[in-house]
Amino acid sequence: MKIVLSGIKPTGIPTLGNYLGALKNFVKLQNEMKDYDFFIFVADLHALTVPQDPKELKDNIRKLCALYLAVGLNPNNLTLFIQSEVKEHVELGYLMQSIAYMGELERMTQYKDKKQKQVEGVSSALFTYPALMAADILLYDATYVPVGRDQMQHLELTRTLAERFNHRYGDTFTIPQGIEPKQGTKITDLQNPTKKMDKSSENDKGCIYLLEDTNRIRKKIKSAVTDLDGCIRYDKENKPGISNLLTIYAALTNMEIKDIEEKYHDKGYGIFKDDLANIVVNEIEGIQNNYQQWINSPKLDEILDQGRIKATKVAQKKLEIVRKKMGYGR
Repeated sequence: MKIVLSGIKPTGIPTLGNYLGALKNFVKLQNEMKDYDFFIFVADLHALTVPQDPKELKDNIRKLCALYLAVGLNPNNLTLFIQSEVKEHVELGYLMQSIAYMGELERMTQYKDKKQKQVEGVSSALFTYPALMAADILLYDATYVPVGRDQMQHLELTRTLAERFNHRYGDTFTIPQGIEPKQGTKITDLQNPTKKMDKSSENDKGCIYLLEDTNRIRKKIKSAVTDLDGCIRYDKENKPGISNLLTIYAALTNMEIKDIEEKYHDKGYGIFKDDLANIVVNEIEGIQNNYQQWINSPKLDEILDQGRIKATKVAQKKLEIVRKKMGYGR
């Protein structure tokens, strides 16, 4: 069984950045890689590395499950499940901690960044969660893992831990490969285009959410930060705002950025933003319509139940091999 695997944390409503950097890419890969099984999960255990409101977390888990399907993932070739419902993730996560080194975890860029932002103290789970992420992948012998650039470091650690385990205990885990989308890998904040569009951002004016009112989305795009020269040209260093908008346009239309530049070479930012707002709203309205059909549907629970059963079966088989190799238990 050849597997493509990925997961997203249910910490708020996914953004346009999440959609273009991950969700849309999942659909594209599923359509192209017909010989692969797609294991997609909601990473609710990873959400617990920072304090969460229990009611809000449970609500966001279901919303994310519905959005996975609303963006176009085909349930006929999909194992969709919730991470915490497959208990083997936790056990293998601990085992990965046992072979990971402190220095490796300390070097994780996301850990360093989040540590600086934490106000109430840093949990040990925030430090060790790359080990759990490795377990998420290795449990299923995933061949490919769609990742953005900000997660590539974690995937490299997963590869390192798999190779270390295989060296110590014999060939056990598949060494996963990353798949990085060509466009839309990193969508930045509309008000601060030097930073990633982040659903946990304090200023939501720079962030577009997949389930927010489309009139608000139009306003956010039209008020997006650009520059004073009025030239629609991709230059990430000197024109980060307009470059970000060009990236969004290209990712949603499959146009080359140079062709978009040519199309608007004699037009101003206002016309460009109006057109982009229409493109974004049209895409998101389609997602929202699909979402309404899934969110309260009993079919969603059927898909999640089937996903839990299949994922558990695969995970149990792999973990039994690991137990025997490591020698723990009776």
